[in-house]
Amino acid sequence: MTAQTHSTEGGLRAWLTAETPHSRGQARLGRVYLGWLAFARNRLAMIGLGIVLLLVLMAALAPLLAPYDPYTQDLSQRLLPPSAAHWLGTDAFGRDILSRILYGSRLTLMIVALVAVTAPVAGLLIGTVAGYLGGWVDAVLMRVTDIFLAFPKLILALAFVSALGPGIENAIIAIAITSWPPYARIARAETITIRKSDFISAARLQGASTPRIILGHVVPLCSSSLIVRVTLDMAGIILTAAGLGFLGLGAQPPAPEWGAMIATGRQYVLEQWWVATMPGIAIFVVSLGFNLLGDGLRDVLDPKGQ
Repeated sequence: MTAQTHSTEGGLRAWLTAETPHSRGQARLGRVYLGWLAFARNRLAMIGLGIVLLLVLMAALAPLLAPYDPYTQDLSQRLLPPSAAHWLGTDAFGRDILSRILYGSRLTLMIVALVAVTAPVAGLLIGTVAGYLGGWVDAVLMRVTDIFLAFPKLILALAFVSALGPGIENAIIAIAITSWPPYARIARAETITIRKSDFISAARLQGASTPRIILGHVVPLCSSSLIVRVTLDMAGIILTAAGLGFLGLGAQPPAPEWGAMIATGRQYVLEQWWVATMPGIAIFVVSLGFNLLGDGLRDVLDPKGQ
């Protein structure tokens, strides 16, 4: 049975690493497999992947992992230091900090996911259209992009949240609006190079329309660099969301958002240090995980580094 299993694994590995694939699907799966092998050799990248997967598990299993209700207040248990009953201590309202961090991972993951599926897509479309069409379209779109890039991201997000009103939904919208310009710049730069390629000229000669060329040829070629940039930007998105929460413009009390938890604990930072320190450590670890994951993906997906 073991020999048969090894034989099957060896045959699959040989099929994935074949120098002359017999189908497009085999070629794609082979590229994914070789990319995974290169990624797995990077220990720091694997640590980053483990941290991100741990965040996902924390968010999914928060009701099972949390020892207490994150919203229940018990003033008789307020500001207790870390102990066997409360592993990370309690806050000023007697709420268990570990439980609030676990539930707060859901908000963090939601912010990251929603921004990741909106800002990069918008930036990719704007950048590819500007780079491929050129002329006045490129000039208009890039000047709009320059206006957004002229302001620090957090300051611009603060302005949008102030106009829209405090709340987690408006914070996500503000972060997404301020995050797309770098992706547009990257996509435009790559599109300018790609549009002069022979296969683009061949597609034009075959009668392919401009939208089909952009969506079918240009966008896929620009996606790998944007995936790396998105992963590296996740740490900045988390910090921006935490900053808005810290200033009271993000998630509103009693939501267990990590930035808001730090804000409520800053007045106790000298004596009851755990109230602000524990969510701060959570932000640091998750941000580090996304940075390590992004570095690993850059080594695998960046064609210029290969």
